[in-house]
Amino acid sequence: MISSHTAPALRSRLDSLDVFRGMTIAAMILVSTPGTWNNVYAPLDHAAWNGWTPTDLVFPFLLFAMGAAVPFALARRHAAAVRASVHVVRRAAILFALGLVLNAIELPPPLRWATFRIPGVLQRIAVVYVVVAWLTERVSLRGQVAFAIAALGGYWAAMLLIPVPGIGAGVLTPAGNLASYLDRVVFGHHMLNPVWDPEGVLSTIPAIVTALVGVFAGDWLSQPGPRRAQWLWLAGLTAMLAGLAWGRVFPLNKNLWTSSFALFSAGFGAQLLALLHWVVDVRRWRRWSTPFKAFGRNPLAAYFLSVGLDSLLTRWTNGQGASFKGVIYRATFVAWLRPAVSAETASLAYAVVYVVLWAVVLNELHRRRVFLSV
Repeated sequence: MISSHTAPALRSRLDSLDVFRGMTIAAMILVSTPGTWNNVYAPLDHAAWNGWTPTDLVFPFLLFAMGAAVPFALARRHAAAVRASVHVVRRAAILFALGLVLNAIELPPPLRWATFRIPGVLQRIAVVYVVVAWLTERVSLRGQVAFAIAALGGYWAAMLLIPVPGIGAGVLTPAGNLASYLDRVVFGHHMLNPVWDPEGVLSTIPAIVTALVGVFAGDWLSQPGPRRAQWLWLAGLTAMLAGLAWGRVFPLNKNLWTSSFALFSAGFGAQLLALLHWVVDVRRWRRWSTPFKAFGRNPLAAYFLSVGLDSLLTRWTNGQGASFKGVIYRATFVAWLRPAVSAETASLAYAVVYVVLWAVVLNELHRRRVFLSV
């Protein structure tokens, strides 16, 4: 059980939230940039469909962290007399555009507009951010809770009860579920996979709830009072167990962002944030957290630049047609490390070194107080 000795004071930001977000961004880079996708270390790969791996928690944690930061961000905007709505829309538009840029970078040339992917990680973040900011600004806490319950329950009912043409109701296969069907209607061929997309339209609804639970957590921790970390940890544990129980009838599935998965991942995130709050903000054990805080203060730059560079290294080729990333990986990891370890471990080692290199860059930006945001 987490114990608290002093109550946190009301503040404009939480160091523990920066650390939480930084750990999430570092994990996102780690799982997005293996040495080779042919040999991925098992815990760093997504579940094939139902179920979960540690990697499946990374994106929900990022949405949870974004939601937890909303009360602090809006409070700063109001204190500075900045029109919060204008800032939210502007930021969301830039995030969505950057997501499209990443999609373009990740595609091998030539760029084919007929199959260019429209959804994506940053695009989902943009949509979720607008909705959560609006709810936080315009709707009471009771209304937000009601929205969360209705969204999770409504998504569950829709996925199980609304029939898909030619297939029927309650089919949760990649091609047979309602969310995938709507994505094919809306996006056509502009998806990651031929019949479904992990950042589709309908599955964004429970993803909003994941971020909204983050809003509840951030608002709770922003208030002064004793034992805040313990109560958040217990609430997170309750939500996680409820998600696991729900998963027996509505399987945990990150690709569909099922209601059970939304609740499970948000509860898991709340527990981790509560633990970090106790360690970093209450007990003030902070020296270990500096690299993660650097990632957390520059999350967009860290994610966009690292994933973008990895994609460019993968797409660029030398005269023999080999990608620069492949050349670097084989020369620096396969040649000397592969004979002693498994192919998966060599691929993981590359990703770890890549994260460390970006940690050096982000720590230097943090030392110089350079923060890149939109």
